[in-house]
Amino acid sequence: MNQTTTINLIDGKQTAEDIKREIAAAVAGILARGEKIPHLAAILVGHDGGSETYVRNKVLACERVGFRSTLLRYEDDITEAALLAKVDELNRDPEIDGFIVQLPLPAHINPEKVIEAIRPEKDVDGFHPMNIGRMVAGLPALLPATPSGIVELLSRQGIKTSGKHAVVIGRSNIVGTPVSILLAKNLDNANCTVTLCHSRTENLAEICRTADIVVAAIGRPEFVTADMVRPGAVVIDVGTTRVPDPSKKSGYTLKGDVNFAEVAPLASAITPVPGGVGPMTIAMLLLNTLRAATGEIYPRTAS
Repeated sequence: MNQTTTINLIDGKQTAEDIKREIAAAVAGILARGEKIPHLAAILVGHDGGSETYVRNKVLACERVGFRSTLLRYEDDITEAALLAKVDELNRDPEIDGFIVQLPLPAHINPEKVIEAIRPEKDVDGFHPMNIGRMVAGLPALLPATPSGIVELLSRQGIKTSGKHAVVIGRSNIVGTPVSILLAKNLDNANCTVTLCHSRTENLAEICRTADIVVAAIGRPEFVTADMVRPGAVVIDVGTTRVPDPSKKSGYTLKGDVNFAEVAPLASAITPVPGGVGPMTIAMLLLNTLRAATGEIYPRTAS
C-alpha cells in the first residue's frame, strides 16, 4: 500500500474556507441591514518575505468575506514614536474596527510597547494583555488567532480532546503559552491535561511520547522527530520556517517544526505545512474582526 494513503491529513485550508463562508454569510446579513461593513487594517513595516506573504493573504481573505481592508506600509527605518502615533490614529478612527501590526518588527522597535498601545477592542490579533488576561480568567475576549485556530481545527475535525494529554512544545506569548491555556479550559473542545515544554525541559522526547496530542510551536525546522511521537498521536505543526531550496522558483521551502516524513506515518492525524495551521490563523483573525465590528466582546463605543 502506498504510504501516503495511510496518512490522515488535517486540512486546515478547507476548514478555514468553511469558517470564511460563515463569515461571508454574516457580512451579507450586515450589508442587507444597511449596517457598516467590518474594516480591518494592517500595518506592515519593512520587507520581510514571510510578513509580506502573510499580510497579502490577509488582504485577500478580507476580499473573500466582504470586509473592507486597509494596508499601511512603512520602511524599516520608521521610528518607534511614529509607529505608535499611527497606532493611536487607528485606535481613534471610527472607520477601523480592528487592526494588526505585523510581527516581527525591526530591532529598534519594542513589540510589547506597540501591542500594549493597541486598544483591546481593536486588537484582533488577540495579543493585548487585557485580552490575554480575560482569556485566562475565562471571560469573553478577542482570542489569539493561532492558538484559537488550533483549538477550532481540532474541534471541527472531530478530534476528541477531553481528558487527553496534550504536550505543547514552545512557550511563546503568541502561540505556546496561550494554546496551553485554551486546551486546558473547561470547555467541550478542550479539557486536556496539558504539559508545556520549552528549551529548558529535561527528557523532552520522553514527555512527548506520553502525549495524545502534540503541538509543535518551537520555531525550529523539523525539530520533532519520530522518536518523540507515540503511534496514534495527533500532531499539530505550527512551524513555518523558510529554508533555502535552490530547486524552487521562490528559492526556499517552507518547513514545519515536525519532520513530516518521519512523523506522519505514526500519527493518527497531522497538519501539513503549508495548509494546516496557517490558514486557520487568518480565518480566526477575520472572525475576531467580525466580533470587534459587531461589539460581541466589547460593547461598541464612540472612538
